[in-house]
Amino acid sequence: MNVKKFLLSCLTVAAAFSVNAQETEKTENVYVPNWYVQGQFGGQHTIGEIPFTDLNSLNAQIGVGYNFNEIWGTRLTINGWKSKAGWETTNKLTNHTLYETWAWNYVSPMVDGTVDLANWILGYDPNRLVNFGVFAGIGANIAFCNNGADAANKEIIAEYDFTKRDALRYLWKGSKAFFTGRVGANVDFRITNNWAAGFELQANIISDKYNSKRAGNADWYMNALIGVKYTFGKSNTTRVLPVVVPVDQLVTDKVKDVNNEIDGLKKRIAELEECCAESKAVIAEAAEKAKKELAEPFRRDIFFSISSNTIQASELQKIKDVVEYMKKNPDSIVEVTGYADRGTGNPTINAKYAHNRAITVMKALVAEGISSARIKESSMGDRVQPYAEPTLNRVAICIVQ
Repeated sequence: MNVKKFLLSCLTVAAAFSVNAQETEKTENVYVPNWYVQGQFGGQHTIGEIPFTDLNSLNAQIGVGYNFNEIWGTRLTINGWKSKAGWETTNKLTNHTLYETWAWNYVSPMVDGTVDLANWILGYDPNRLVNFGVFAGIGANIAFCNNGADAANKEIIAEYDFTKRDALRYLWKGSKAFFTGRVGANVDFRITNNWAAGFELQANIISDKYNSKRAGNADWYMNALIGVKYTFGKSNTTRVLPVVVPVDQLVTDKVKDVNNEIDGLKKRIAELEECCAESKAVIAEAAEKAKKELAEPFRRDIFFSISSNTIQASELQKIKDVVEYMKKNPDSIVEVTGYADRGTGNPTINAKYAHNRAITVMKALVAEGISSARIKESSMGDRVQPYAEPTLNRVAICIVQ
């Protein structure tokens, strides 16, 4: 049996199964706050009692907005063109049906809060072809040119011989400003990184006096718009993050394999002892080196409460364990990795919790006398779950090597 070849195989096995935290490189999309402008054109329907088609009119809107992050934003829009209303009734004395319609112009500046539901629900993806969201806002409606309502009022008075009041109880002339609220939803289709085409539906609530008719309830008008949006500059960038792969299971599997190899080595060592006594010292030295290289790193898991990055009193002893071990081993370094529970929150919030948990543990180690140069800090957010039990993933894992 060739002793040199056997010893070389022992060293090769030890080196191959030496286990440390493995790192892979991943990229992360990072949202960049941005300004945008949009122009839209479509139609309006004012709620009323006459046929649907007689209350439709054209509508247009321009706006400028700012997205604070991938979910929340705000915008200022100016919407306007024309609204319509009508009156249909039959004079019981003459059996004559009176049908009157009228229109007036308006301009409505509004301020909206916007929510990107696609990014909130599905996670941020700058290459998603279709995004959808909702918005709500308040503003004013400045109406003018209501001559058609005045003429209709006169026709109704003549038909019914009103003498003491207007037929249109809320008839206004000249111009009139109304407080307005609205809610709506939108769908955007990505064309390029800066251009998108979109569709928007709005429901606007306004004073009962808007259409000059007294109804005893608020008036409504609905807008349906299509248009384009242009985003200034870049709305996202990418960064490369080192991702520490959990090694618990990997270490266990490798140790089992090594144990099997060691069992085989023991048998071969016994055979070699009979034929080559001088090789015992060399074999023992190689086996000892393999055991040292295969030793599991010192590890402590610091668990946190939900939505917290404060170290609990019950976890402080683990910090002391790490400090004591590192002081006894002055050449050692510690890797602190923060995690968050995927079952709660969302990826953005969980990334912050994981990062803050790692920072909190790092500061605790420094406060106990460990140099920051001996500490490596990273965070996984909720992308990796080291434990099967969800609540245990609210953790910062310390591995000392």
